[in-house]
Amino acid sequence: MPSDFAPGLFAGQDLAARVEHAERTLIEEGARAAARRNPQERVLLHPIGSGVAVWAGAGSPLDKVVAVGMDGAFDDAELDAVEQAFAERDAPVQFEVSTLADPAVVECLTRRGYVLFGFENVLGLRLDPGRKAQLADGVEIRDVGHEEFDTWVNVVVDGFATPDTQGVASHEEFPREAIERAERDLTATTGFVGSLAWIGGVPVGGASLRLSDGIAQLCGAATLPEFRRRGVQGSLLSMRLAAAAVAGCDLAVVTTLPGSKSQQNVQKLGFQLLYPRAILVR
Repeated sequence: MPSDFAPGLFAGQDLAARVEHAERTLIEEGARAAARRNPQERVLLHPIGSGVAVWAGAGSPLDKVVAVGMDGAFDDAELDAVEQAFAERDAPVQFEVSTLADPAVVECLTRRGYVLFGFENVLGLRLDPGRKAQLADGVEIRDVGHEEFDTWVNVVVDGFATPDTQGVASHEEFPREAIERAERDLTATTGFVGSLAWIGGVPVGGASLRLSDGIAQLCGAATLPEFRRRGVQGSLLSMRLAAAAVAGCDLAVVTTLPGSKSQQNVQKLGFQLLYPRAILVR
């Protein structure tokens, strides 16, 4: 049994640091892909403590500061540099801070005028070798090939454009073009796999998986509104978990809005809450 786990799944600071590091590398690699896609864009990659501040283009879902506070707080000079860089890009600064991070991080941010906008939940599942996929009747899942890539992007973006309304509403809204660019950039990250769900030969849903140092990150999934409640999301989840187990991952993680349909779906498959992240913006 991996050393991160007591009986069951216990989210201590070591496990949280491992998950937050995976999140950091995902955002970093996505930003580097954005810089390659558009060399004229002033893409920002700025270390701050254990984390990184990223700006990958106006309105991008990647524009945020992640993974801070996992080995102590940062100093004011580091934060000054990040705030200046975002100000030069006329962008607000958004921090996503684990509740297992150093409390001094949140104290520093609130002292400087950052406002709590909401939370997101990080859930985890221990993966055992030999896990099998279970698909709903009529649903077919396959990895995205080059010839299906544009279809995958369109399905995922269309699905995200009409989110489920269950649970706490997101504080964020992104232009369609920004979501599409971010999805394309994230496909360039190490260990990334895209999946398409089909019903009757029609593409109805899409999802992504990233494998990083034994962690399977479920980076996002979406189903077209007219095909929801037919087991598409559950099938995409099950297939990705089986693929991650085959690849030797011992832990799968997913980020959801609190009380959302996505959280309900993953908990049905055995995921449990590891920790929330607080979202603070100035």
